[in-house]
Amino acid sequence: MTKLSIITVVYNGVSTLEKTFESVIKQTVFKQIEYIVIDGASTDGSIDLIKKHSDHISQWYSEPDKGIYDAMNKGLSKATGDWVGFLHADDELASDTTLASILNSIETQRCNVIYGDLDYITATLPSKTIRAWKSKPFTNKLLKQGWMPAHPTLYIKTSHFKTIGLFDTRYRIAADYDFILRLFSHPSTQSFYLSEVLVKMRLGGASNKSLKNIIRKSKEDYLALKRNHIGGLRALVIKNLSKITQFFKHQQHPQN
Repeated sequence: MTKLSIITVVYNGVSTLEKTFESVIKQTVFKQIEYIVIDGASTDGSIDLIKKHSDHISQWYSEPDKGIYDAMNKGLSKATGDWVGFLHADDELASDTTLASILNSIETQRCNVIYGDLDYITATLPSKTIRAWKSKPFTNKLLKQGWMPAHPTLYIKTSHFKTIGLFDTRYRIAADYDFILRLFSHPSTQSFYLSEVLVKMRLGGASNKSLKNIIRKSKEDYLALKRNHIGGLRALVIKNLSKITQFFKHQQHPQN
């Protein structure tokens, strides 16, 4: 039986963490899940919520870290499942059967990477999709066109991390994009696009909280493109422009 490690990274996320936990605990295949929580020494009550749900958490740790990607790498070092996915404190699994769909794809597809679609929501209107990230099956030309899947929907065979490596903590905001470029440009990656919404994410992530962060993210994205020999300014411009269309696609995704 395939075991799926789900890692939640949190720092002072008490306002949304309960919803994240509930979305995992309600999964129809919860018995096949190893749930790991990595807390960065929160001071807002997040640790109390972790303790409240400790019966459903396989492992949890609370200690200072060097940022989100350091915490994510820490979670990967603790994972013992056959496959790994991340679900952060601002995110929720889209339905009670999301992980069942992923496990079914693991069993029926020849792949070491699975990804799907993502809906952006807000805290005040959690049932309404504000922005829809609709992905597509991967082809080699897509990376140079600024394409990437929604990184919170990625599920990766644990052994494949030995080939691809961990998140590069030199990046403060764009280590996930750098990782995706490495992942999808590697010849041993076999991906499967699961055409359904897997994650609901609240708008307002770290990369978009301020103009300073937006500028820094763009610089780091450009650096990741150059370091991975994927492209440059053209790919970065297309990547950013593609986000605009996501605000007009949300009607394609029926609400649960």
